[in-house]
Amino acid sequence: MQKVLSAILSLVYSTTLQSQPANITIGHPGTPFAPSPLPLPGPSSRGDEIVARFTELSRSTEWELVDSIKFEGDTFEPEGLVRIGDDRYFVSAGEYLLPTSKYNATVNGTDRSAGAGFGHMIVFDGKGSRIADATVTEAGSVEYHNGGLDFDGEYIWTTFAQYRPNSTATLVRMRPGALEPEPVLHIADHMGAVVRDPATGNIVTLNWGARSASLWNLKDINRSSESPPAFAAPRAVVRNPSHYIDYQDCKFLGHPRRFGSRAVMLCSGITAMFGTTIGGIALVDMETMTPLYEVPLTMVSAAGNLVTKNPMDVAVVDGKMRFFFLPDERNSTLYVYEAASWA
Repeated sequence: MQKVLSAILSLVYSTTLQSQPANITIGHPGTPFAPSPLPLPGPSSRGDEIVARFTELSRSTEWELVDSIKFEGDTFEPEGLVRIGDDRYFVSAGEYLLPTSKYNATVNGTDRSAGAGFGHMIVFDGKGSRIADATVTEAGSVEYHNGGLDFDGEYIWTTFAQYRPNSTATLVRMRPGALEPEPVLHIADHMGAVVRDPATGNIVTLNWGARSASLWNLKDINRSSESPPAFAAPRAVVRNPSHYIDYQDCKFLGHPRRFGSRAVMLCSGITAMFGTTIGGIALVDMETMTPLYEVPLTMVSAAGNLVTKNPMDVAVVDGKMRFFFLPDERNSTLYVYEAASWA
């Protein structure tokens, strides 16, 4: 049955999923979506500084809220965030029209129905004004969950996935100035966060709950046809050795000197256990998923959500490490934090 399902999905993907123009609602006509020329990606271009400051943090660190920016309009469920330059925020979001529902037993390898909805890429300026809202998935597509984001200096990378575990996903990239998703490869599992190392071309995608990572390099993928092949095989699938938090959004930090030649990413998220929810951020080896340094975070939004519930980004501003969090659904405020002490 699984082989039959894979064959059917492969046929659908190979014939219907092409690069599609996004349906874009413009909030400010004449305002560019992205700065030109595109700046370097903030996290990886300042990776050594971020790692040096991050590894000074502890459970006792005190945090200062240095800014809060109300984002205009409905943000649905924010999933990924990238800050490009000082005045643009790109947010991937899921608009859910029909909720998934749990099965009493596993059906076709998953534990719930597909539900229905749309993926969005929403652009805001530094004051929270809504520049554009691109609907980036097709009507009727079961892959409507737009996941975490990474920016490599040229493309924003994300995944469109079914909103259920043990399902399917499509890795896509889009130019910030156009917001038109380009399918790159298809994956026979749900995938959320994605990180790309532009120096090596290596890509990591994280499955439901970030319990495992799939490692890719496009050199391994046959891309001779216009549409990507159905269900490409990863270089490796690596089990996450950390059971602390489920990573929601990750950012590539380059190859910091502190960790030698390792490719390092920064990941944030939450997990629920024993009647409580905990949040945190971790430096993670991109190829082994080994946590290199991790800290819990306890700050909450005005709505009572842990700030790491949904997406995050990181930057160095005026010599200080800053975190950008967007934890709340529908009515979102960007919370900007700096470490006030390292005690």
